[in-house]
Amino acid sequence: MSPHQTDPMEIAIALAVVKTLILVVGGVITYFAFKAYRRTRQHSLGYLAAGFALVTIGFALAGMVYEFLGVSLAVGVFLESLLVLVGFLVIAYSLYAK
Repeated sequence: MSPHQTDPMEIAIALAVVKTLILVVGGVITYFAFKAYRRTRQHSLGYLAAGFALVTIGFALAGMVYEFLGVSLAVGVFLESLLVLVGFLVIAYSLYAK
């Protein structure tokens, strides 16, 4: 392997680490948003928690459906993008809602 080539296994490991960190950090943000919703009962915080949950799940989805359900990577990335989009729409609504 030449010095300018990247080992696919190194990329796979780095991607797994980053996706795991996204799940952990996204889960923590979702937890705190949900905890704030339960404390205040403000619907906007409930939507915020739901939006972050969708975004977090969306970021992890592509690889999981590819590995465990056997769908093509393109379909997995499409589903991931769709969930992230919906999550961001819910977050935007939570910031607009009164």
